[in-house]
Amino acid sequence: MIGSAALAAGAAAAVYYAWAGLALSHYDARAHLVVARRVVDSLTPGWQQIGAVWLPLPHLLNMGPVQVDALYRTGASAVAISVMSTAVTVWALSSWILRTTGSASGALAAAALLVGNPNVLYLQSTAMTEPLLFATTAAAVALTAVWIDAGAPRWPVSAGIALAAACLTRYEAWPITAMVVAIAGAVLLRRGAPVRDALHAAGRLTVWPAAAILLFLINSRWTIGAWFVSGGFFVPENTEALGNPLVAWAQVREGLYRLSGSALVWPAYAGSALVVYTFVRSRSRASVALGLALAGAAALPFYAYLQGHPFRIRYDLPLVAASAAIAGAGIGLLWSRAQPFAAAIVVSAALIQAPPFDRAAPLIAESARDAANKAGRRVVTAHLEAHRDSRTIMMSMGSLGHYMHDLSASGFRIKDFLHEGNGDIWTFALLKPAGVVGWIVIEEKAEGGDALFVQARRHPAFLDGFERVAEGGGVALYRAVR
Repeated sequence: MIGSAALAAGAAAAVYYAWAGLALSHYDARAHLVVARRVVDSLTPGWQQIGAVWLPLPHLLNMGPVQVDALYRTGASAVAISVMSTAVTVWALSSWILRTTGSASGALAAAALLVGNPNVLYLQSTAMTEPLLFATTAAAVALTAVWIDAGAPRWPVSAGIALAAACLTRYEAWPITAMVVAIAGAVLLRRGAPVRDALHAAGRLTVWPAAAILLFLINSRWTIGAWFVSGGFFVPENTEALGNPLVAWAQVREGLYRLSGSALVWPAYAGSALVVYTFVRSRSRASVALGLALAGAAALPFYAYLQGHPFRIRYDLPLVAASAAIAGAGIGLLWSRAQPFAAAIVVSAALIQAPPFDRAAPLIAESARDAANKAGRRVVTAHLEAHRDSRTIMMSMGSLGHYMHDLSASGFRIKDFLHEGNGDIWTFALLKPAGVVGWIVIEEKAEGGDALFVQARRHPAFLDGFERVAEGGGVALYRAVR
């Protein structure tokens, strides 16, 4: 029932934001569509096009649908995955709270706090991957609770698959998974299981996500020659937080407060205290502590900011989902007669601070940052349209994947571009593009410029044989001189 209501609300939100022209406003939303499509539509199609920076599950799920031009250009199939993911998240969190606390008020509160948040509503209406993260991690928490409450008698197939899917969706799932496994072992110990049995059970739960991560690392090694890509895809311009854990943590905290307001954060703090207290006092309800694992998502932005990654408020959105879950669990642990009143107060206050469909929501504002550049790039697009020929266009997908998607409206396919995913051809063209490609598109401003911009600065002869013919939105277009 709750999941169906969430599905209807999510679908309505998707229609609303699509009508407002915001479904693909975030550049990463368009880039995710490009990665999903390029597995088939590419100069060198194949499994290697999945890549090694973004995790593969969202792109694999959308790989087939986006071969249809209409679904690719509108992002409709990816949005549908996001909407369904939100419904699964609501169902999983509600069932977990009902199982561990028996409180319908707590379950309804968690659902309302999640779906009522304007940033969550917006992002689940786009082609982004966070909604799938919410669904897989929430399902993992709920299914692990079911397995533990049954005494962990067998291999946790359902919970293990959910954790594996989460670990192949976004990197935030990796610390969440570690916490789920650790808390699961602690719950078994709290219920009187011998240490050896608890460790064996936790080990069985680890098998699936460990296998998923190993598979991803092997693919990374095969695709780009490195087991894991840990840098090189951003400029460490966040000098304030670089190497400063206190500042990095303050930025994580700032993002959460801006996305949700104190009306959600403080009930989540109180809920955390009640969850810990319940874990200590009650063996039967100890599995309610599994929800705390969702807060492990904070580890990723904290680490990123320590490395100087630019501040991105979107990185805190998983903490909004965690706060909603923990606040709902806390309400469910109150005195039964107080639960409806507490739920009404918390939900009302949260919706007042962060009203649904707020067009000024922080995440919408952050997603619109590329709007001015998108408009500026029309000059480059117009020149490509007017002088289109059969020659290949060299462009860094790591920096301009979203622009490749924009060009699909002009009839350009991904196989018209030479990008990093084309392996040796790209590497050869980096040495001397003349004779290999007819056009070069270079991002000169965002993130300090792309790989082609850096190559041109280091080796001025890189652009020999090319003339600059258009520029706009931070992008320059070069054409080979015939």
